[in-house]
Amino acid sequence: MGNDIKLIDYLRQRHSTPVAQYREPGPSQEELTEILRFASRVPDHGKIAPWRFIVYRGDSRVKLGEEFLRLSLEKTPDMTEAAQQAELARFSRAPLVVAVVSTAAPHAKIPEWEQLLSAGALCLNLVMACEAHGYVANWRTEWITYDERVQSALGIHEGEKAAGFIHIGSSDFNTPDRPRPDLADIVSWVE
Repeated sequence: MGNDIKLIDYLRQRHSTPVAQYREPGPSQEELTEILRFASRVPDHGKIAPWRFIVYRGDSRVKLGEEFLRLSLEKTPDMTEAAQQAELARFSRAPLVVAVVSTAAPHAKIPEWEQLLSAGALCLNLVMACEAHGYVANWRTEWITYDERVQSALGIHEGEKAAGFIHIGSSDFNTPDRPRPDLADIVSWVE
């Protein structure tokens, strides 16, 4: 993991750094290519790769923010100035954003549910691959994941769904841990 943190240490302290705390630099093209290669090494029953990536960098993030604001104003014309600025910055808070797009579809042997789970694994693997390269990453969904009006602008095709948007950058913010579930509340033992 980043700065030679061992995987066990990373898992022990894994948390999401708030996207508002992200800054440059983001990964170089070479680093991002390696990150995406590592991320794609997920369980994939049938080897059908039921997902793909879309990388948003540079001015594309600003243009998408303008579209997010336009669509938000259609639904809520009396948005506060702060809410409008949040929409404009939705994809420019981090140096880059990667969409993990599920292409799950009916298949003769592989249930769609397994294909969707593979896309979820891809999201988490992408977060861990970023951390392994010394970057922070946050898996977000937000309203843009579920609003059909924005899918075309995001490059998501009919029949596809965003599994998440992974915001990637650098940060020195010391994120406090949040309460975690007690194992006694979430584990059943069958002997």
